[in-house]
Amino acid sequence: MRRFAHFAAIDWSGARGPRQRGIALAVASGTTAPELHRPGHIWSRAEILAWLQDVAASRADMLIGFDFSAAFAFADCDGYFPEWEESPADITGLWALVERLAAPDPHYEIGGFLAHPAARRHFRHARGDVGDLFAPGTGRLRIVEQHQRATKQAASVSNFNLIGAAQVGKASLAGMRLLHRLHPRLPLWPLDPVPAVGPLLVEIYTGVAARAAGVAAGRSKIRDGAALDTALGALGSPPAGLTGTISDHASDALLTAAWLRAIAGDAAAWSPSPLTAALARTEGWTFGII
Repeated sequence: MRRFAHFAAIDWSGARGPRQRGIALAVASGTTAPELHRPGHIWSRAEILAWLQDVAASRADMLIGFDFSAAFAFADCDGYFPEWEESPADITGLWALVERLAAPDPHYEIGGFLAHPAARRHFRHARGDVGDLFAPGTGRLRIVEQHQRATKQAASVSNFNLIGAAQVGKASLAGMRLLHRLHPRLPLWPLDPVPAVGPLLVEIYTGVAARAAGVAAGRSKIRDGAALDTALGALGSPPAGLTGTISDHASDALLTAAWLRAIAGDAAAWSPSPLTAALARTEGWTFGII
């Protein structure tokens, strides 16, 4: 397997506004403790994009995980948006569609896409505001989401759901605007093969890292420096050494950077049995779900 020298994790946000307190970036290098990049800084999505572009330009030997979904469900209906003639055929087409409709929105927001009459039909926007093509119940799930639920590796929520504390639909749409700008200069697994040198993006789910570190399901948010160091130790990482209360966004990024380093050499993480070439082109996959 390809070996990386640096491992980065981005805790992401789809909130409106120029800066989001929900964004955090951590890097674990070599065998040292993971560290927050610009601790205390309130990030903008544009700044994260610029950082990623710099990493791509420098050809850094880095595996980078982002905590949002790269795509919507496709396999279940043979398309992202049934009954919409503009529904794309693959993941890069999806990113381009989101960007085209959301282009007027500032700060990589996604209101323009969600306001489109054909797009609106597929999402649960608010209580009582549910599109007529939103699948009853939990909403449509990607194959990786169906698999992780069936195997109890995680319990993700449909990306077509835009309400509730667990929703990641808005964050994913905002992230797609960045992926549209980064690809193919910054490759994304499994859409792209693992390059022999340079950086690589993977989709992550911070709850999976927390479980791997021994944090009980349903209690995956760590807000205490001592608890974070205990979880890092379970992953074979040196302690971060933070004291007192910390934000769960910071702890998610720090813990997941260490987790990426711990599992990147595991061949199983790179070859999940349900993953096919068709899924790689349309739905993508969450790294670490096997």
